[in-house]
Amino acid sequence: MNKNIAILCNSLAGSGRSIKMASEVALKLKKSNIEYSTFNNDWPNEFKKFTDLFIIGGDGTLNFFVNKYPEIDLPIVIFNGGTGNDFHWNLYGNISFDDQFQVALTTIPRPVDLGKCNNIYFINGVGVGFEAAISKALTGKKKLPGKTSFLLSVLKNIFTYQSKSYSINTEQGKFNTKYLLIDIFNGQRAGGGFYIAPKAEENDGLFDVIISKALNVFQRLRYLPVIEKGNHLKLPFITYFKTNKISIQSNQLIQFHLDGEYAEADRLELSILPSQLLFRY
Repeated sequence: MNKNIAILCNSLAGSGRSIKMASEVALKLKKSNIEYSTFNNDWPNEFKKFTDLFIIGGDGTLNFFVNKYPEIDLPIVIFNGGTGNDFHWNLYGNISFDDQFQVALTTIPRPVDLGKCNNIYFINGVGVGFEAAISKALTGKKKLPGKTSFLLSVLKNIFTYQSKSYSINTEQGKFNTKYLLIDIFNGQRAGGGFYIAPKAEENDGLFDVIISKALNVFQRLRYLPVIEKGNHLKLPFITYFKTNKISIQSNQLIQFHLDGEYAEADRLELSILPSQLLFRY
């Protein structure tokens, strides 16, 4: 079967880097005599004539995609055209552009899980509490590449953030006290390179849940580098487990992010949709 690729580009991703990368992808497809169409921002409602979808952008672009097309059944490839490319790394690691292009054309598609939080979909992870404060602070601001912007916001909030009380209910147990953060992840990384859930697998049908009790400023400064490297799961103030469903309540409005996109709600109900999407990786 001849391929026909839809290139979906977010022109705002990566401060214009995505546009350049989309042009490079299109040029490679043209040289390979593969049919394609490029869509910049104005994406179609359906892809009946296409065989594959190439998304150019970061985690925010991918989050927009899964919420616009949660039941898409075509093979997907994500190229790292954003400032935050954590889920791209989760699938492809530090692959070169040329090598990923070959993977995109030749690799058999594999299933990837999709998360649902209330009525919103996510693919990488949800962060409640401290991470949400960071995400809120970055909303609407021009982001620097990699984890620079995330780290700067962390250092600012680490001195001022006030831990809040949450009630967490899962099949693994109930938890009710003040927490610094609650992370529910499908991917391993967030913030451009913080290994929040180092044991997460994108196709095991389970979330990796990481809960940290409230910490004082000195503890936060001490353990930030440990969390960044993913060496925190056995720390005494960390609770870690896997689950396919979790609910979170609080006595005040819950601040959270989905794949880095800030949101607020009175209550969170999260569930995983196993093998919902197909990716070539």
